[in-house]
Amino acid sequence: MSEIAVEAAGLPSTNGGPDPLGLDPKATVLAREDFLSGKLVVKGTGQVLGNFSGQIESDGDILIGPEAHVEADIRGARITLAGLVRGNVIATSRLKITSSGRLEGDATVGALAESTTASSGCTPRGCPKRPTSGHRSRPSPSSYR
Repeated sequence: MSEIAVEAAGLPSTNGGPDPLGLDPKATVLAREDFLSGKLVVKGTGQVLGNFSGQIESDGDILIGPEAHVEADIRGARITLAGLVRGNVIATSRLKITSSGRLEGDATVGALAESTTASSGCTPRGCPKRPTSGHRSRPSPSSYR
């Protein structure tokens, strides 16, 4: 009978052990070019980077990526919107809308973290009105003296 030498590859077992690719096994990710429709229930952290339609629920953090298009009601502890969301959002702890994020719907939040766009000064509450060229601005009350 011949002997066969077997050399271990040096990777930990995935059978109940850590993931050999170094991915967080508790993170749920919908990739950029993916589309999913239905009800997504996430235990822990979730990222939606692609297209989603339906309902999202999480007991942890939810990130809607900058290129994501989501038509859903979202409920979670801490929610960050960097992409487009059409639907209602309930953030029990915090809702953050980044400069690339847009919410077309109602929000119920524990706290709102605003992020401004450096070049425009816009916030989730709107953009400041600036006088257009050619129009004179009205003098301030202090200049009437």
